[in-house]
Amino acid sequence: MTTLDYFYQICKIPRESGNEEGMRQYLLAWAKENNFEGIRDTAGNIIVRVDATPGYENVPYVALQSHMDMVCVKVAGSKHNFLTDPIEVYQDGDFLRAKDTSLGGDNGIGVAMTMALFTDPSAKHGPLEGLFTFSEETGMDGAYNLDGSLIRSKKMLNLDSEEEGIIYIGCAGGIDLVGKMQCETSELPINWDTLEIKLSGLKGGHSGGEIHNQRLNAISALARILVSLEDINVPFRINYFNGGTKRNVIPFSAECSICVPVDLKENAAQQIQKTFEIIKDENKYEEPGFEIMKRCTAHGAVKAESAIDEDVSLLIAKALFACPHGVYSFSKAIPGIVETSDNLAIVHLNDGEFSIQISVRSNSDTAKYFLVNRIRVILESFGIQCKIGNGYPAWNPDPNSALAKFCSEAYENRTGKKPIITAIHAGLECSVINSKCPGLDSVSIGPEMYDIHSTGERLSVSSTLRTYDFVKHLLEIIK
Repeated sequence: MTTLDYFYQICKIPRESGNEEGMRQYLLAWAKENNFEGIRDTAGNIIVRVDATPGYENVPYVALQSHMDMVCVKVAGSKHNFLTDPIEVYQDGDFLRAKDTSLGGDNGIGVAMTMALFTDPSAKHGPLEGLFTFSEETGMDGAYNLDGSLIRSKKMLNLDSEEEGIIYIGCAGGIDLVGKMQCETSELPINWDTLEIKLSGLKGGHSGGEIHNQRLNAISALARILVSLEDINVPFRINYFNGGTKRNVIPFSAECSICVPVDLKENAAQQIQKTFEIIKDENKYEEPGFEIMKRCTAHGAVKAESAIDEDVSLLIAKALFACPHGVYSFSKAIPGIVETSDNLAIVHLNDGEFSIQISVRSNSDTAKYFLVNRIRVILESFGIQCKIGNGYPAWNPDPNSALAKFCSEAYENRTGKKPIITAIHAGLECSVINSKCPGLDSVSIGPEMYDIHSTGERLSVSSTLRTYDFVKHLLEIIK
């Protein structure tokens, strides 16, 4: 079977983070069917070992690593159930896409490529290990709970990157902040009406790989619209506010229900539209699909019975408006690479319970803690109680990586081009796995993918075939 054959099979298995059991059973059954050694560690990672091909018995083990889970997002109105439904894959020219959902090429194609390499009768290689981790997208749980003593390899090829011809030897570390606040609600006066506002059509995408493209954050935009009501002296009370889907996805939609005095309703609607048009014009090149929907009770909005008071509503809107999002600084060591950024990822305000989640990334641990604490101070100044998580470390580049040199040689042999060797702003499991396996030499590669963690995610078929050929040759020349 080819890489694409395996990928189509994988797409039939529900595998949202935390729901990887189907993938575990699939991989273990595949290992047994092919007489490979299949191991499930106590945490839930899967390790598959393959013997060396003739003539390569004395070559040290090499690990191929990828994660079983995927980020699951869908278009508004989709009835897709990620717990039970397969991903509906279709080909559009050179690209594989999914109908109304994210594709899961991140990192299903890495799993599929490993499976194809292990069963390719023409492949030549030393002994191999396939390391398939779980819940990478929600906190690298599999990597963090890996028993490093089970890994025999001293070289590891992570297959979780999305740019062909680039060999990554370092990545950003990350840390999350969660904020909460209890807001009292009260009954609305009779002379107040409800306005529902929904922003949609933004590109979203991976908060590490796409953050440099300055994509608009729907939460930030909606907060700006609400704050603008203060400019025309329109008080408002928030009934609910929801935005964002995952910690590592740039929010592509957000919605809220607010209440305003009936005699100021038209003024509010005009100001909301005016501010939206300003934001849309500012982002017209990067976000051409940006849309707003607004309606009052006379046009279908659900009339709110209660809401939080005016002062707290404005305070929350200002807190979200003041909260940073996007690139904070660029690397001085590697030109063009983002060093530090944050993603204002998820906000919920329902029944008086307010919560916010922010994900910070940096290739510098000190800069990471600086930014997350700066955000903490901003939010706490608005009365929001914050908790900072443990985070994960940066993967510091090793300019003397022997594996990177083998990769460079193999890539040039196959393409006639020199690869780019650099670091990436996204988080990769290499940083955690390296700490579990002292002396492990790691790199990260992968085929061309675009707009991962979004419904626009697409995977290049031709790039996948070239990347497979490159990795197959790499395993042949590694000593």
